[in-house]
Amino acid sequence: MPTLFRLLVAIAFVVGLAYAGMFALAVLVEPNEREVTVRVPTRDLLADTQ
Repeated sequence: MPTLFRLLVAIAFVVGLAYAGMFALAVLVEPNEREVTVRVPTRDLLADTQ
């Protein structure tokens, strides 16, 4: 039983680290805004959709 408890504590610790990392990224990192341009090929615009 102590081995199972150690395993569960280790898993909880790793999950806690992952959660803390995601929280830190969400709070501390500010995304940069930029313009996005997507080129659509003419053949896709003129394709028969029937």
